[in-house]
Amino acid sequence: MSEDERDGQSLAGGGLVRTFTESRSALSRYLSLRGATADEAEDILQEVHLKLLEERIGPVAEPRAYLYRMTNNHFLGWRRTAGRRVRREEDWVDAHSGEEREIDERPSVEAHLIAREQLALLQRVLDGLPERTRTIFRRFRIDGEPQRRIAADLGISVSAVEKHLARAYEAIAAAKFRLDGDDGGSRHLRIERGRHDI
Repeated sequence: MSEDERDGQSLAGGGLVRTFTESRSALSRYLSLRGATADEAEDILQEVHLKLLEERIGPVAEPRAYLYRMTNNHFLGWRRTAGRRVRREEDWVDAHSGEEREIDERPSVEAHLIAREQLALLQRVLDGLPERTRTIFRRFRIDGEPQRRIAADLGISVSAVEKHLARAYEAIAAAKFRLDGDDGGSRHLRIERGRHDI
């Protein structure tokens, strides 16, 4: 590898680390929206930061979209690991307790109300987004369509699809942050319309 290539990679990695540093609070809100606790979000972001520092990641066309995807992948890995750990602990308790545990599978009333509130929040945020961003988010997150297919159908690039998704995630995270930051008073959500047009 030539010295120019090494310098290019170093600048590319540094730019990504700089973008990560600037976006850290937004990524933390995104993880909170996905259900991570504050401690989990901090640990996940630390892992992402270390990976950015250790690996030679080439130039990235859409650094923010790349960082959201990378953060989401780390979150999913974190949850899988936590799930396996819980199952191991439950299996150990079952094997050593000698008695069947009674578990109520139904969610609590509080969990049900929180889920309904979060669903209503998501719907209000999505309603406040431009139609194209809404469509892309729905097709990708709900219908599970690949980004390439969505891009081809809409006649835009994959990076444009990623921009729309990043804006949707940011809007959702920002709305949840405002809702959580409301000091227990009336929980009114004000969606800023018209800011997300591409």
